[in-house]
Amino acid sequence: MEALYFLVFGALAVVVATLELSKSSKDRINTSPAFNAFKNNYLVVYSLMMAGDWLQGPYVYYLYSQYGFGKGEIGQLFIAGFGSSMLFGTIVGSLADKKGRKRACVTYCITYILSCITKHSPQYKVLMLGRILGGIATSLLFSAFESWLVAEHNKRGFDQQWLSVTFSKAIFLGNGLVAILSGLVGNILVDNLALGPVAPFDAAACLLAIGMAIILSSWSENYGDPSESKNLLTQFRGAAAAIAADEKIALLGAIQSLFEGSMYTFVFLWTPALSPNDEDIPHGFIFATFMLSSMLGSSIASRLLARGTPKVESYMQFVFLLSSSSLLLPVITNFLVVPSGVKGGSISFSGCIQLIGFCTFEACVGIFWPSIMKMRSQYIPEEARSTIMNFFRIPLNIFVCVALYNVKAVPMTVMFGMCSIFLFVASLLQRRLMVIAEIQKSKSQEWTTRNERSVEAEPLNI
Repeated sequence: MEALYFLVFGALAVVVATLELSKSSKDRINTSPAFNAFKNNYLVVYSLMMAGDWLQGPYVYYLYSQYGFGKGEIGQLFIAGFGSSMLFGTIVGSLADKKGRKRACVTYCITYILSCITKHSPQYKVLMLGRILGGIATSLLFSAFESWLVAEHNKRGFDQQWLSVTFSKAIFLGNGLVAILSGLVGNILVDNLALGPVAPFDAAACLLAIGMAIILSSWSENYGDPSESKNLLTQFRGAAAAIAADEKIALLGAIQSLFEGSMYTFVFLWTPALSPNDEDIPHGFIFATFMLSSMLGSSIASRLLARGTPKVESYMQFVFLLSSSSLLLPVITNFLVVPSGVKGGSISFSGCIQLIGFCTFEACVGIFWPSIMKMRSQYIPEEARSTIMNFFRIPLNIFVCVALYNVKAVPMTVMFGMCSIFLFVASLLQRRLMVIAEIQKSKSQEWTTRNERSVEAEPLNI
């Protein structure tokens, strides 16, 4: 069974390499040198930010366990992180629109560096503070950087379609290649160099500091609505009114929450799903395989976004259906494959089937990120972009907190079944979004045509 890991990884690597090297002119968007310089600067910063995040991920739970904390206490720390992201992150994200997105990105770096520093203390209260800081940083990572990019892209007058180039490359690098390299670097620091489980957090802090220096030296500031007459509560009301007034924004928020909620739940479930009887599985290698699958998805997304057909609103409904089917596999195998009662050993047959399904889900994740970024850039108003994006994360964080709190009480197959249902609902909502977007587009074109005809029909006054 061990050969399966290398077979899957090798096959994915070949497919990704083939897709990237075989891109034709139809799969590429011609851009200007000025845009390429702007894009490359952003990609360097974004990759450093994501490296700072990925380096920590695999070692958070391990570090807490090394300090002698049990599953219950560790669970509370994780819940605190998501709760912090929901409460404080929403406020800080809203301040980004008012006080400046560049300033918010720098705040992310400082907050996450402080969170890394707290990992040196074995004191529970200090670690709890670190989780709260980390929750705030996570909200800024997934709102401030994208908001700055979209605003700066438009301010510089670049073609709107070129945004999809930056989005797909950011996910390909930040959520794919950087994640794999971060896993390898972390493994070298902890296992090969025996520097201890805190070493990846120190390395992350260094990368975040480098990224912050680049932001301070090369980024300009941009705002959503800097009006001094608007306080935080007014911003919240404005964002809520925008969501309520435009069904497209509300649908987009629901789709994002359903997908990301399922994705974060999957992060906690994949390990026990593949090793229910404590089977010996290579966690690091499987993680790298998942990230390679994500790279495959982002490579596919870049082709789809470059060609423009099918539209992002159209193909995403099928992506959600595929992701729903892939997370339904653990439920199906639980009924069709007789579970083994033998402890230890290598991965089981049902585990192999699930591994293929999980790789498929990660490929869907790779397609999801640049695609949802593209839709957000089209539908979310600029003046409240960060605020609305953090509004979207409130139901997501509530769902993940509830899932974490009940992870022992609810059977794993039920959790996967819930995620599968959520993704199916996301597909239905995506269908609705596509229909509304097409109706509004046709109405807009009809109105433009009528205007042109009325202008042509008007007699010339000589």
